[in-house]
Amino acid sequence: MRPRRTITTPEARRHMGTAGRPVRESLLDAAADLLVERGYRAVRMRDVAAAAGVSRQTVYNEFGDKWGLVQAVVIRHNEHYLDGIDAVLSDHDDLYSAVVAAVTYTLETAADDRLMKAVLTGEGGDEMLPLLTTRAEPLLFAASDRIAAHALRHWPHLDRAALTEITAAAVRLTTSHLMLPSGPPEHTAHFIARIVTRYLGAPAKSPGTGAGSPGTV
Repeated sequence: MRPRRTITTPEARRHMGTAGRPVRESLLDAAADLLVERGYRAVRMRDVAAAAGVSRQTVYNEFGDKWGLVQAVVIRHNEHYLDGIDAVLSDHDDLYSAVVAAVTYTLETAADDRLMKAVLTGEGGDEMLPLLTTRAEPLLFAASDRIAAHALRHWPHLDRAALTEITAAAVRLTTSHLMLPSGPPEHTAHFIARIVTRYLGAPAKSPGTGAGSPGTV
């Protein structure tokens, strides 16, 4: 008996990229690799399309233009960071330690992140930097919203409005230190943790001496 052939329709192919993966994911993977290798200016839509095994028009249909593509790459990358932050927050019962761990994780992970370095250093031009500065609102809102939601699930007694406000401030402050470090990540982490817990009136573990001592930034 002859095996049945699997027929892939044109409609199905439009939703498949390299190795049968969804087109959008294949395009984002290809764009991320090219941004790291070449920088923003040297990345062309047709190169992204070729790497993903689709037509150039498909890239435009998905993202509109190159800026839309790059923004989608960074937003997806941010989601991966937030997955890690979720895990870090879940490992701590007290808010102070959780904030210290989450900020430290963010700063230390970003330091070795090739895509983040490409955004921050402006390799091939500074076109991507606005994704973390003047045009960072979608990124910052997504991060603030997800972290606040996690915190409310973990510490339901906290005031929702106050938590939402201070989470947004903490995310912006962490991003600022990401772009312009003022000291070791642990210094910054304890500084932000003190701000968060004091604003919320939550108990704070004594930061002790050294990197986390009171008054350090």
